[in-house]
Amino acid sequence: MNPLSALRSLAVPAMRPESMVPANLEAAKPKSIPFTELEKLSPGILPLPNTVQPTTGGFEKMVTDFVGEVTAKQGEAANSVNGLMSGKNVSLHQTMIAMEEASISFQLMVEVRNKLLESYQELMRMQV
Repeated sequence: MNPLSALRSLAVPAMRPESMVPANLEAAKPKSIPFTELEKLSPGILPLPNTVQPTTGGFEKMVTDFVGEVTAKQGEAANSVNGLMSGKNVSLHQTMIAMEEASISFQLMVEVRNKLLESYQELMRMQV
């Protein structure tokens, strides 16, 4: 299956505007739940995503993990580029995506560092 046929198989049939509007607009409104009811819900009803883990090591661990993720993305991009240059069966598209992900994550890390440095400098300028 080529990429074009895969996209065609995923295509949603065109919807007519009248089929998008429910007959009873009041029934289509989302129901609001009071905050007191949300507190009563058990954790099993609203599970946390697997990617969110509570931090136990504090700020230092969070920053270390963030830098580690950026390093891993850069390593993946480098491996992908090396595979492409050595003639292995590596997609050019996937290589470019990996390189862009690594670049964007590095730029984000630099911006976070700049904001942290600005915050630190602002705290040092405060008079006690």
